Amino acid sequence: MTRHSDAPQQLSLLDWVPPNPVVRFDPRLIRANQFTSRLSRAISVSLETCGRTREQIAAEMSAMLEKTVSINMLNAYASVQREGHQISVPRFDALISATRDRRLLEFMAEPFGWTVIERRYLPAIELAAVSEHKKELTRRENALRRQAMRGGSW
Repeated sequence: MTRHSDAPQQLSLLDWVPPNPVVRFDPRLIRANQFTSRLSRAISVSLETCGRTREQIAAEMSAMLEKTVSINMLNAYASVQREGHQISVPRFDALISATRDRRLLEFMAEPFGWTVIERRYLPAIELAAVSEHKKELTRRENALRRQAMRGGSW
């Protein structure tokens, strides 16, 4: 007979989902033919989902840049139709700081085959790289051992 508990405080191992170290925009939300249009859509989604008002974001960006960033500027950056209003790198940096939206960085890195992760994952990545290198060294060692046992010829 097995015991079954429906206690709400008891965790199920089957319910656990590992954390996703990479966060990105849903591609359907930022779909467009041109990079500039995808960037505007990404900014728009970020502004809509960050949990802060555009007034708060504009104020924080203004304080960080020590230059006025208006709500109209944010709206222009987020508008596909306003092609002449591309966000500059310092303003993009301030936008990321104000929204705390790492997806904006991932948007820039992903086309290059790169990704943006939290620093806390770096030791695990280095460990995996060291492990792979160790396996390669073991394969090389074994190949040399076999060669040596055959008298040095391949």
